[in-house]
Amino acid sequence: MPELPEVEVVRRGLERWVAHRTVADVEVLHPRAVRRHLAGADDFAHRLKGHRVGTPSRRGKYLWLPLADTGQAVLAHLGMSGQLLVQPHAAPDEKHLRVRVRFADALGTELRFVDQRTFGGLSLHDTTPDGLPGVIAHIARDPLDPLFDDEAFHQALRRKRTTIKRALLDQSLISGVGNIYADEALWRTRLHYDRPTSTFTRPRTAELLGHVRDVLNAALSVGGTSFDSLYVNVNGESGYFDRSLDAYGREGLPCRRCGTAMRRRPWMNRSSSYCPQCQRPPRISS
Repeated sequence: MPELPEVEVVRRGLERWVAHRTVADVEVLHPRAVRRHLAGADDFAHRLKGHRVGTPSRRGKYLWLPLADTGQAVLAHLGMSGQLLVQPHAAPDEKHLRVRVRFADALGTELRFVDQRTFGGLSLHDTTPDGLPGVIAHIARDPLDPLFDDEAFHQALRRKRTTIKRALLDQSLISGVGNIYADEALWRTRLHYDRPTSTFTRPRTAELLGHVRDVLNAALSVGGTSFDSLYVNVNGESGYFDRSLDAYGREGLPCRRCGTAMRRRPWMNRSSSYCPQCQRPPRISS
């Protein structure tokens, strides 16, 4: 699933090509693509027509298009393979095109939601007073948000009494960080993924947050991480941060810091990549 950098790249593309345009027509080509809109495909299409799209917004991995003057927003779930593409009207339909949005202007482009695996989708939701779709109001701010509270995050870590990678992936504590960037930030901080959060001091939390931000910004600067053709920006272009990864996907390769062979271990239906020398596991209390 795309993480913060990939979603932000898409958001920026939508801000450039879709913001402030008025919806003329919506075509739902596969009902599963709007399954989270419980009123159905026809209702989804009807409610978008005639409304102007505001500035696309994001919190963590969640992306939405506010509809001006309605108090509602279209929430995009990209899932494992969802793509929001801006294409010329005349461009051939993608094999897995699920939703088409046309606009009431002469720019000659339309918005397409393409999803090979149909795990993603679009849905319409009422927004909170601060503009957030109500269904994601529980999602914490992300570490690139100017209003992210470092001290509150540190205190939450201490109270949570979990392990650090679990905490980084807990979207109610900190949003936008997934498996790839958690592994990268932990490698940079020389922390094992099972380090108990109750042991964290303020300086250690600050160091970790600094590396989380550095990793996210570095990935964002090169368009995110693409391991296959399914993650692309709105123009269909891939990101290149996979070429700069220090931990994730480097099992058996030498650690870039100490030369020890990197390891990968099963973890919560995922995996964790780490250096056994630089990121030693915590001692088990007897």
